Amino acid sequence: MSATNNLNGTATNEVINSPFLKAIVQQIRGQDSYGIYRSWADDLLLKPYVVTKQKKREISVEGEVDAITQARIMAFFRAVAARIEQETGLISQVVVDLSHEGFGWALVFSGRLLLTCRTLRDAQRFGFDSLEKLAQEGESLVQKGLELAQRFPEVGQI
Repeated sequence: MSATNNLNGTATNEVINSPFLKAIVQQIRGQDSYGIYRSWADDLLLKPYVVTKQKKREISVEGEVDAITQARIMAFFRAVAARIEQETGLISQVVVDLSHEGFGWALVFSGRLLLTCRTLRDAQRFGFDSLEKLAQEGESLVQKGLELAQRFPEVGQI
């Protein structure tokens, strides 16, 4: 991510160097089978994750969660799993179950160990106030998962 071409001029170098944000970018590019995002700046890929409170109010919760939002949610939790996998060496998987109304669960697990469990509500409005909040929330989930993986290593083994 470049410091000169950042999201609305608000990204700082600490955020730009966040391992979690780098993991999200890696997940987005990993799912890009046509290479569309190859030339995009990292901050441009992260821009859809920044949803202000005003913008959230404008997003209707009526109807289905669109495929782009579902992919964004999946990339977020896959980044959590990837970071835990990097730190522990345990193979981590993600399951996201959303109803048509935008309610559901996101689970990150390894073997028989549930590393992260998050309830999703109004998934149509999934996003964070800033890149800093995105990085903080992601690292928080990673740290909680790491604590469980270190506390119960035998359960995390396949």
